[in-house]
Amino acid sequence: MAQMGLFDLSDRYASLDSKRDPLVEIDAIVPWEEFRPTLERVWRKPEAERKSRAGRKPMDAVVMFKTLVLGALYNLSDDQIEYQVRDRLSFMRFLGLGLEDRVPDAKTVWLYREGLAQAGVVDALFKQFDGYLARQGYIARGGQILDASIVPVPRNHNTREENKAIKNGEMPEGWADKPAKRSQKDTDARWTKKHGKSYYGYKNHVNVDRKHKLVRRYHVSDAALHDSQAVDHLLMQGNTGSDVWADPAYRSEEMEAKLRARGLKSRIHRKGKRGKPLGA
Repeated sequence: MAQMGLFDLSDRYASLDSKRDPLVEIDAIVPWEEFRPTLERVWRKPEAERKSRAGRKPMDAVVMFKTLVLGALYNLSDDQIEYQVRDRLSFMRFLGLGLEDRVPDAKTVWLYREGLAQAGVVDALFKQFDGYLARQGYIARGGQILDASIVPVPRNHNTREENKAIKNGEMPEGWADKPAKRSQKDTDARWTKKHGKSYYGYKNHVNVDRKHKLVRRYHVSDAALHDSQAVDHLLMQGNTGSDVWADPAYRSEEMEAKLRARGLKSRIHRKGKRGKPLGA
């Protein structure tokens, strides 16, 4: 296989441009450097606290924030962020990375997001980011698509008594004096079933704008929460389209009434019943 050259890469980017890559437009309208002071206050230690200048240079603060933005816009896990940045030229260009540059790995993405969360600035930063999009016409305007996806995590091998204590919000007996054991246990994840198969983990609930295909809101829960129970966290009043689209898991009389009360039109898929299949 021939090695990709400079002109080959330019041709690929030109092809993306001809298909109106939305990341190019977003990159052009958002003044990313305005985020830098906040980001560096959170992530960069003061000179007095730095033990040494040795070691690998930290990732650029704005590049890391743009990486988190990609994860939010496309609803990607940390592992998927790393993979997609390595795999997709459009993501690399959005981050300003070349083929030879270091790509943020999943652990680094998690550490940077955790730093923002502990500083309590995540919501403010993304509200500022959404404001730039809205002022340039990227308002949510195509109706709302609701969906949920299961995020499996490594299964815990607990006894029945330990699981019962965890579900009751209690510390299982014998765990208090074993911090190493506690650190290996995920006490927030839960079991669920889908298509007859059991899963242990969490759910990502998202609201995607039907026109721009961007994730506008999201909510994370344990896997046991039913998809429809997260709707109050997802519905937006600011979407200029009144239609709400979702799969049959969201359909119920309660949901239909909730949407009518908010002036929204249900496009939720109907459920087929035994002896009463769905018509055209």
